[in-house]
Amino acid sequence: MGRVAGKVALVTGAARGIGRAQVLRFAEEGADVIALDICRQVETTVTPPSTSDDLAEVALLAEKEGVRVVTGVVDVRDGGALTEIVADAVADLGGLDIVCATAGITSKGAAVELSEEAWETMLDVNLTGVWRTCKATIPHLIDRGGGAMVLTSSLAGLRGLRTVAHYTAAKHGVVGLMRSLAHEVAPYGIRVNTVHPTNVDTPMIQNPAVRAAFRPDLDGPTREDFAEAARTMNMLPIPWVEPRDIANATLFLASEEARYITAVALPVDAGATQL
Repeated sequence: MGRVAGKVALVTGAARGIGRAQVLRFAEEGADVIALDICRQVETTVTPPSTSDDLAEVALLAEKEGVRVVTGVVDVRDGGALTEIVADAVADLGGLDIVCATAGITSKGAAVELSEEAWETMLDVNLTGVWRTCKATIPHLIDRGGGAMVLTSSLAGLRGLRTVAHYTAAKHGVVGLMRSLAHEVAPYGIRVNTVHPTNVDTPMIQNPAVRAAFRPDLDGPTREDFAEAARTMNMLPIPWVEPRDIANATLFLASEEARYITAVALPVDAGATQL
């Protein structure tokens, strides 16, 4: 306990999935948290949307750990609103030490069949949204005298995947952004790294559209049907990892245990990048 006690951590995509797990993990270890989420459907996606109730619930659970939580509903595609809400939250909590750029979307389609809207929305959220988050938060880390940034990429940020070229391009772009930023902010004592999950047991994959993509041989595949196919993606005999697994890796990278680790792409992938 207390690995980030006295720190303030910001998490985008905080209402569900990996972001939710990060909020709770940081709270367990003593950090105050700024929890941001869009809390609505993003166009071109089929993933069930997060809600304001989801965000309120994670804030309540985090506060039970005895920490302070500031929530905000914001779209990472809106740089002005994001900058303003970050500034207000940082003022409320007295500073910023850790940034987790986790907000992201998924959709599917062959590269030559994707619509312009699907391509642009994917890059605007999953890549440019990460850049906007960095742009809005880095000045506060500099004011604090240093800090840690963890950008959530993907297995698709380290290898190519079929029928998600837009997602793969965006997640590869996050790695390039991380590597450049690590150089730029190192003089200020700020470290920047990426985490790369394999499939994670969240609503982003646990929905009918994704299950059908993995099991086109079945009509209405179940969770168990999906697991059978997903297991083939990993070296270890599991279909997916849990959100807490990614949160644990994020906590390590943000903590003093990783004080000299920067510009690293860390897979949490059950060996999937090596297959």
